[in-house]
Amino acid sequence: MSPSVKPLIPDADADRLAAAFGRRGVMGAGIAGGLLATPLFAPSGAAHAQSAPDAEITVDQARTAPIPIVIPSLGSGMGQQITDVISADLGNCGLFRPISASMPTGRPDFATYKTMGARAMVTGKAEDRGSSIRVEFRLWDVTTGSQIQGTAYTASSQDWRRIAHVIADVIYTRLLGEKGYFNSRIAYVAMSGPRSHQTRRLAIMDQDGADSRYLTSGQWDTITPRFNPANSELAFMSYINNRPRVYLFNLNTGQQRVLGEFSGMSFAPRFSPRGDAVILSVTRGSGSDLYTVDLASMSRHQITASGAIDTSPCYSPDGSQIVFNSDRGGSPQLYIMPASGGDAKRISYGHGHYGSPVWSPRGDLIAFSRIANGSFSLGVMAPDGTGERILTQGFTVESPTFCPNGRVLAFCRQSAAHAGGAGFSSGISSIDITGFHERILPVGMSSDPTWSPLNQ
Repeated sequence: MSPSVKPLIPDADADRLAAAFGRRGVMGAGIAGGLLATPLFAPSGAAHAQSAPDAEITVDQARTAPIPIVIPSLGSGMGQQITDVISADLGNCGLFRPISASMPTGRPDFATYKTMGARAMVTGKAEDRGSSIRVEFRLWDVTTGSQIQGTAYTASSQDWRRIAHVIADVIYTRLLGEKGYFNSRIAYVAMSGPRSHQTRRLAIMDQDGADSRYLTSGQWDTITPRFNPANSELAFMSYINNRPRVYLFNLNTGQQRVLGEFSGMSFAPRFSPRGDAVILSVTRGSGSDLYTVDLASMSRHQITASGAIDTSPCYSPDGSQIVFNSDRGGSPQLYIMPASGGDAKRISYGHGHYGSPVWSPRGDLIAFSRIANGSFSLGVMAPDGTGERILTQGFTVESPTFCPNGRVLAFCRQSAAHAGGAGFSSGISSIDITGFHERILPVGMSSDPTWSPLNQ
């Protein structure tokens, strides 16, 4: 770090953050990131499910009729807390209807749960061992009486929320046939103070809005955080020493570094799918160009020189293309071009100005914000520009970000400010990619959300 650049956070705080976030890692089949997963086989007399059964219920069916699932308490104290998080994860996504019940002793009497309308059921128990916790978990198909999943999780007791999110992900995956997204996080900008002098701090939380923590002190404003898909790192823009530039923030060490030395302002960063490069926008006179920076060598490569404002770039999941915003045609619109540069093709042709494009992890959609007739919309379209759909509207709805499985978008929703800033609000909401089940995340005044990959 350059001696002229003040740190975003003191070294003591960096050490504290390293202790808090360094425990998390990518989950494997057995041990990773401090969490041990051990299979539990079906008890005697229970029908056995196949190791990877096809989902009997599709996501579209679950949107119409959420899956009724019995989730008894896994125990008192921390066991009940884990149960509450599992139920909230499943209920808040809109695809499940959790049902409370007493934990059965021995093998469940499935006839009883059939009369309750349940399709699936959870059994198990949580054992608090002081510094560690062990959670036994079984998922049952109520209709057939077969065990779909059985796993015992052991981890540090401070990771109890992570175990709950992992169990919710397993339930989502086994019943719907696609990966869950509950064991993920959202980085965002936390806002405080009066409207005219707001402090903007980099922060991070679990995807459900819990366990929120500040990453920067607020001495300098920060905006547009972006996760590295390969490791625990964030890119963002900060106004340190009143010079807007892109920085990298290591969540494992709490340390930061400037991303390249450009003569103009650098902003709007986004990592490549492999996490080995960053694409960003750099001002040039009254316009801006797109550059890539290789993180190993710190070499940079300019990929646009249109004479216009080219900004908000985002890679396709395979890294072969980028979508970005440009006013090269006279108004801000969305364009696609090869990631190495070349001819750009316009894809947005609806009424209004388009911005904030982000590619779905599935590769099938691009989300965007649109301004028309003085109001904002949030929508999605195919990468070729077809099939445009508006999901939600408002005074300001912007900064869309996809969850790891591409099913849900988080975004910033703001209300109008009156005299002296009265009435202004800014928060983070989520919505299904079909426009279904919009909900507010309980995080307070905030903006600029970015969703992490799974298990980060």
